[in-house]
Order: sequence, then C-alpha cells, then structure tokens
Amino acid sequence: MIKISVLTFNPFQENTYVVSDATGECVIIDAGNYSNAESNALENHIRDHGLRPVMAVNTHGHVDHILGVAMAKRTWNIPFALHGDDRFLVESAPQHARLYGFQCDEVPTIDIDLKGAPELKFGETTLELIHTPGHTPGHICLFDREEGILFTGDTLFRESIGRTDLPGGDYSWIMRSILEKIVPLGPAVRIFPGHGPASDIGHEMMYNPFITEVVRGDVNI
Repeated sequence: MIKISVLTFNPFQENTYVVSDATGECVIIDAGNYSNAESNALENHIRDHGLRPVMAVNTHGHVDHILGVAMAKRTWNIPFALHGDDRFLVESAPQHARLYGFQCDEVPTIDIDLKGAPELKFGETTLELIHTPGHTPGHICLFDREEGILFTGDTLFRESIGRTDLPGGDYSWIMRSILEKIVPLGPAVRIFPGHGPASDIGHEMMYNPFITEVVRGDVNI
C-alpha cells in the first residue's frame, strides 16, 4: 500500500507529492518547492518520516512543477525522470519564470527520458505511465492500478482541465487524453492533480463541465 503526502508550493499553489510504500523508498512527483522555507519543508517531511527518495519524476515540464527538482537531485543524489517531448519546456523555464514575475535560476538535467516507457518502479510499487498530451506534448499520468490511484498532473483537475493555450498545448489532445485514456480506468479511481483538491473519475464524469459538454455532443473534439 502506498502512502501519499501532498505539499503545496510556490506562487501557483502547485501540488508536490511524496509517494512511498512499506519499504521506505519514495518518489517525489512534481517537485515545485520554490523558497528556502518550502525546500526545508520538503526535506524535513522526508527526514521526519524516515523516507529514502529514489527518483524525482514529473508529470510535465512547466516551470511551476520543476522549481524544486534541482534541489531534490542535489539533496538526495537522485535522477530526474520526464517525458522527452517536454524537454523544451524545462530548457526554457527561466524565461517562463520571468514572465510570471519569479526566478528559476537552476534548470535540472533530465536523467531518464520516459518517452515510450511503460512504467516506473520503486520499493514494492509499480506506477504505470500513461501518455496524456494536451496540456503539454509530453504530459504523463502515473497510475497505481492495484490501488486505483492516478496522479493526473495538469491534465485533469477536480471539475476542470489543464490550460491548453500555452506553448505545446492543444484542446483536442487533452480531451482525447481524458476521454480515451483516463475515463476508461473506471469511476472508482481516485485522482490526485497538480493543483487543487483530489477527486475521482466518477465525480468528474458527472460534474466536470469539460467532460460533460463533449459527452453530450455540445462540443466536438
């Protein structure tokens, strides 16, 4: 059984997840810690729970999700894993940060390209990798099939979806990703998004206006 801790960081209120299992190994999903206080909070959380980070993995490459990756790599000597189609976003993170009024002085090197990879493992846990382009070209979701838990990044939020008006975004792609890859996982699957509260697929099928308007045929994709 996995344990999920969420720490909300940076000006964009981004959800950073520390996911661990009974072995004590953990992965850090979307390390977005920005300030020294936020980095200390992440480090203290991992130390206080006796965890051993083995990887920093990102759902996508937007700057608000990678702000703490370099710190995580340096602190725990762990690799950074990302779908290679989002490499251009990581490389341009300092410019994007300036557009939003903050800094990204340290761009992390991508150590593991997840493009085409079916899964990643840590401890006794396997997370399936589901390519869900639309918010970004290389966006992935991470799925614990055994426990019915899906980390959706910025593809699917509670009653909303990720923006598609940023570089590499595409509305048709994101809706196809949601309807063809996420919804079929089943209504009981719990989702943990990159921003905002958790939800489940059943709730989104009923109350997410972006999904219901396509299902009703009001919007074509």
